[in-house]
Amino acid sequence: MTVTRVEIADQLEEAFAYPPASKDDLIAYALARHARPEVIATLSGLPERSYRSLMDLWPHLAEVPVDH
Repeated sequence: MTVTRVEIADQLEEAFAYPPASKDDLIAYALARHARPEVIATLSGLPERSYRSLMDLWPHLAEVPVDH
């Protein structure tokens, strides 16, 4: 099953309650929410930097479709 931006948003929406979040923070948050391994693999491809919102992720995940 393909990872979508909707799925990533569902997994990470609350991760930005107290921004910024690092790549490692986002992966840890997704793991704590029992995200699929494919979501974790997708997040692992993000650059090492701080992210203030979901919108900050999308330029780095341009190949990830919005929905199925």
